[in-house]
Parts: sequence; C-alpha cells; structure tokens
Amino acid sequence: MLRLAPAAMAAGVLARPWLAPGAAHGAEAFPSRPLTLVVPFPPGGATDVAARIMGEKMAPVLGHPVIVDNKPGAQTAIGADAVARAPADGHTLLMASGTTMTLNPLLPEKLSYRAEDLSPVVLVTTLPFGVVVRKGLAQDVAGFVALAKSRNGQLNYGSNGPTSFNNLAAVSVMNGLNIRMQEISYRGDAQQLTDLMAGTLDVIVVGGSSALAAHRSGRGTIIGWTGEGERLAVTPEVPNFSEQGPGMVCQTHFGLLVPARTPAAAVLRLNQVALQAMQAPELRQRLLEEGQYVAGGSPEDYATYLRRDADRWRDLVGRLAKA
Repeated sequence: MLRLAPAAMAAGVLARPWLAPGAAHGAEAFPSRPLTLVVPFPPGGATDVAARIMGEKMAPVLGHPVIVDNKPGAQTAIGADAVARAPADGHTLLMASGTTMTLNPLLPEKLSYRAEDLSPVVLVTTLPFGVVVRKGLAQDVAGFVALAKSRNGQLNYGSNGPTSFNNLAAVSVMNGLNIRMQEISYRGDAQQLTDLMAGTLDVIVVGGSSALAAHRSGRGTIIGWTGEGERLAVTPEVPNFSEQGPGMVCQTHFGLLVPARTPAAAVLRLNQVALQAMQAPELRQRLLEEGQYVAGGSPEDYATYLRRDADRWRDLVGRLAKA
C-alpha cells in the first residue's frame, strides 16, 4: 500500500514554488463559478472516466458544476500548459499523469510548461505496470526468467519509447531479474496489445486496463506487477515483482493540480472535496478494476511524492534519452 509522507514534512515542501500560496487577502469566496477539470487525454479512457466521476461527486459539495475539458496531445503537455496559463484562482484543475509531472520535466526537450507552474492538490491513484507474456510463453516469473536466459536476449518486448514509463518499468524488471530483451518501439499500448495477442510480440509491459485485457482474453498472461505493498485486488493471484527483490518497483500516477500561486485556502478546499469524492464506491470500484491503487493525502504529500519520483528516475531517464 502507498505510504504517504506525513504532514509534518509540509514546512519543507511549502517552500517550493509549486505550493506558493498566492495572495489570499481580499479574495472572493471560493468557488464562485463553475470549475473546469482539464484531462490531457482523449475522451473515453480510464483517466477521463475517473475524472468525470470525480467531477460529478465534487460538484454538489462545491456548489458549482465541474466541467471536464479534454485537451489531449504532445505527451499531455497541451493540457498541462493550458492549466499552467489559467488564472490562479482554483477554478481550473488538471488531472495529470506521471508523464506530465515526472517524465516530461526530466527530458532535455524544452517544455511549454514547468512542473513549478502547477501546484499539487491531491494524489488520486498510483498505477503499476503488468508484465504480460504471450500465450504459452511462460506461466510465472521463474519460468519466464529461465526462458529469457535460455534465449540469450532474443525475446522482444513492446515499448512506447525509450523514456516512456512502460520502458522504465521494463528496464527495472530486466535489471532486477538479470535478463535482457530486445526493445521494439510502438506509438501506444493498443498496437502492442494487438501484436501480443496475435503472437508476434513476446512481452508487453503496460498499465492496468491493457494488461488486464490480454490476461482476461487468455492470449496473454500477467506474470507480475511492478507495484509495491499489497497485491492488486483485481488479480490477487499475480505477485508484485517487489516480492522477488528490491529495484523492480515502477509506478505512474494520476493527480489533481491547479496553477501555481493559487491561494492556499482554495487548494485546501479542493483537496478536502476531492478526498471526499474519492470515497465514492463507484469511483473506487472503477479504479480498482483498472488495476490502480486509490491514494489520497494532503497537497504536501503529493508534492513530496512528485519530488521523490523525479529523484528516482532522473539518472535513468537521462541515460535513456542519450542512448
């Protein structure tokens, strides 16, 4: 289970630009109008659905509608930039991913936004990756390791690019198990899933819904998840690689953020309302079915999570970006 940083760490985190409280004196009552929740992904996906359920649950408590606005593209940068440039009054939120807040800022390419342009509200979920092998290849971790070593690096796996989170997960697992595979780049999970189920790709390392689709079809087997702590409730029979040893944990996340310098009172109000929405049974069930851990905590907890995540992946992302 995710261990969140204690609130006692808030003093150090509040000094960070992304938690700057802004001017609170003379501010109008919050919220004073409908809110916009920007989702940097197309409609219909798991993130979009979760955002819509959260918006529905938050609206009655806030007293104003929460309107979901899908702004996909540029590895979530279009949506993130839109929120970073919005008025810092708490009425515009972002449902960000690990790509948005961890990977993009670590890459050498110039971004249209900075991590410091966004202020954390709450960590909504953490999401491990499933290592899925094609039908008949292996049934468990031990069998997979033995096969991979006998093939001497000839097995292949799908990747969304060298510095994508699913490749970081694959590299972490390979290093932890002392095996090697050949990377094949794709533009997303969908074609990887198709090729694995067709038997033309040996392994995919993908997030919950994609991994579970292959597993449930019978044309792929999840041999392990890259999470930590408790096993995912949706597949209690599948171990976490962390049970094999250290160094094989890799999770992305989803969380709510607002523009930097949003008043602290508005951030705290949004945090409280979001936490209440996250207790909705239909939201929790949907997230659990998608292979996600429901998180929570304070804005400072989320800020600490982001800092640690960046520190964890900075060196590997830098090496992979230069490869």
